[in-house]
Amino acid sequence: MGADKKLFTLTSLLIGISIVLSYSLTEYTVLLFDVNEFHFVIRQTIFGLLSIIIIFTLSQLNPDKWLKPIGFTLFFGSLLLMIAMPFLPESVVSAVGGAKRWIKIAGFSLAPVEFFKVGFIYFLAWSFSRKLGHHDGMGLSSEFKRFLPYAIIFLGAMFIIAFLQKDLGQVVVLGATLLFMLIFAGSSFRFFLTILAGIFIAILVFIFTAQHRILRIKSWWALAQNSVLALLPDSIADKLRVPVEVEPYQIGHSLNAIHNGGIFGVGLANGTFKLGFLSEVHTDFVLAGLAEEFGFIGVFIVVFIFMWMIQRIFKIANRTKDTSIYLFSIGIGLILSFSFLVNAYGISGITPIKGISVPFLSYGGSAMLGAAFGVGMVLMASKKAKMN
Repeated sequence: MGADKKLFTLTSLLIGISIVLSYSLTEYTVLLFDVNEFHFVIRQTIFGLLSIIIIFTLSQLNPDKWLKPIGFTLFFGSLLLMIAMPFLPESVVSAVGGAKRWIKIAGFSLAPVEFFKVGFIYFLAWSFSRKLGHHDGMGLSSEFKRFLPYAIIFLGAMFIIAFLQKDLGQVVVLGATLLFMLIFAGSSFRFFLTILAGIFIAILVFIFTAQHRILRIKSWWALAQNSVLALLPDSIADKLRVPVEVEPYQIGHSLNAIHNGGIFGVGLANGTFKLGFLSEVHTDFVLAGLAEEFGFIGVFIVVFIFMWMIQRIFKIANRTKDTSIYLFSIGIGLILSFSFLVNAYGISGITPIKGISVPFLSYGGSAMLGAAFGVGMVLMASKKAKMN
């Protein structure tokens, strides 16, 4: 039985759109960094083609033979790299803001965390399928006991990613994915709510133990507070209102770019907010750049392609009888969905910006290659699912 061709085509379409945007949205960035005008589009094309090759190659492999070794190699290999990174010299590791997130390889920088996410999902799927099942009315304490080893692994990964690499956004996405995978693996809804409350408390602790995260929350709330507090009585609203200490210019420019695009957009390469107003518009704010140049229609088409891609992934999960493949496919679909939503909510001011890229659309090799491994492994697994 062959791999799902529709999923491969949809993923390739998104990669193609990202290559176009990496040229269109970097008009100012190439001047800022004093590089050739094709610098970003060439690099994105290289990673895009490499990603398509990875997806296609993985889709041709036998899942019974290759899925497990590839999954565990991604999990343990990237985990070891993340543990080692703080001790490696800066000639090998790129440091930004005191956090070492990228390893330099042949002029390119790769972030192990992007590959760890896929490996972590495979590990959970493999282990959940062996250790977990339906809760069958077991008590909350019994559910906690069988979840404890996973909690320890997650807390270890959270420490590395959130504290050493200062990347809380990735922890939020991984935590949400783990939480929902537990439900699909057979945990009770009561246990789900208990873990959800624990994760929420942990996120609050992470936020209030780092000054830059507190400033980011204040910046977001300064923009969002007027519309939210208008719904509350003045006595309560006055207590919740904060002074605008940090101008949330990024979100403001992002919203203006979206508004400027209107229904049909200003046209390819005609956007103005990419000209120094929105930094990293080709990475974290790619949806805002897309909205300005291609309008609501362009965003709708991209969201439609993305949702169709996610639907094919979930369909593979639904059509397989192998529990580990079922959970892995759901996990990949969830992490891609959560990444898209966290980014979309951030650039539209609904939630604070987390620095999460849009899968297959934002500029950046690590995120694209990591997602390519995820989709490629799902395609490999789709050979064991009855598709149409």
